[in-house]
Amino acid sequence: MKILYLSFYFEPDLCPGSFRNTALVNELANQLSATDLIHVVTPQPNRYQSFRRTASSHEIREKENACRVIIDRVTVPTHASGRLDQMRSFLTYFRAAHRLTKDRQYDLVFASSSRLFTAFLGARLARKRRIPLVLDIRDLLRETVVELFSRSYLRFGLHWVLSAVERYTFGYARHINLVSEGFRDYFTSYPQATYSYFTNGIDEEFLNLPQVSRPIANEKIILYAGNIGEGQGLHKIIPQAARMLGDPYRFVIIGAGGAQVNLEQMIRTEKLNNVRIYEPMSREKLVMAYQNADYLLVHLNDLEAFKRVLPSKLFEYGATTKPILAGVAGYAAQFIQTHISNTILFEPGDAKSLVAQLRQTPYRTAHRADFVATFRRKTIMQAMAEHILKTVSSLRDKPYAV
Repeated sequence: MKILYLSFYFEPDLCPGSFRNTALVNELANQLSATDLIHVVTPQPNRYQSFRRTASSHEIREKENACRVIIDRVTVPTHASGRLDQMRSFLTYFRAAHRLTKDRQYDLVFASSSRLFTAFLGARLARKRRIPLVLDIRDLLRETVVELFSRSYLRFGLHWVLSAVERYTFGYARHINLVSEGFRDYFTSYPQATYSYFTNGIDEEFLNLPQVSRPIANEKIILYAGNIGEGQGLHKIIPQAARMLGDPYRFVIIGAGGAQVNLEQMIRTEKLNNVRIYEPMSREKLVMAYQNADYLLVHLNDLEAFKRVLPSKLFEYGATTKPILAGVAGYAAQFIQTHISNTILFEPGDAKSLVAQLRQTPYRTAHRADFVATFRRKTIMQAMAEHILKTVSSLRDKPYAV
């Protein structure tokens, strides 16, 4: 079997998409044979301008009794998470993917996509060859974008264009994995596909963390680590909460993103001395930051679209013993109530609720053994790879209409 694997993020990039796709490719390679091939086409690391690692543009990996993996990394224009520069980066990747695969034949196209257009690229290449398309959908772009532009006339054009792209893409897929079960009802219009729901998971770096307790001190550190974008809406919660909590609490933010300017402006406007922003860092250093924190914060913007989302950061946080402050609603809130103990749950953007619960809830740490056992990345990827290969095997003799 020859698999074309498309992802906009892959190792050594520093983001959830990279961690997920690297683990899945490794697991697929282990379950396939030496006569099989996985061809990964991905951009060079590009998630953060301030944390970029170089990688080989053409890499071949061969292990005994495992399939060969070829990785082609495309150089794309730098971007600061703005919409236009992200579009330029994707168009470069789109053209390069066509060039790199032009004379190759495959049995399957697999595309992992958070912004829809990698999935669209997968559909283009699969339709051209009349072969099965399998998708791993990590986010819902159209719904999010239309809501973000709800006060602009642009929303009508964006809705029409993105709806057409979705029909072209999702309507061709034979199997679709949804990273959140909150996405389930969104895909009822595409009954031709079969579905699975393999979530994100906990990577090895966050398993068996040493049980480190910070000494009792007047200062309490609230840590947020991850993207600083419109989707996270940090500017709607952190400055307000920091002002109300005052000096005993210090917010530490590790990350970067398109909404960082808004957050920094509000910090200056509020003249806050208890909020600090640091550039993205390696996972080894991030583990240390988790251990040095008292609380771990996750937050999503107060949009209807985000009620379907399951933040990948919950899996890293859940592997620690630290209490989690979760400003989420919808499916993510349900998931937390079912699976993650020692969590303070509040409505997105509701700083008053966060502050009140933080002051009223006695501080404690607790190991979440059941959560860690259930959501290990390796276990999830083993099951997902096996499911994908079984699904593809069942499709081989079925005709494909374009």
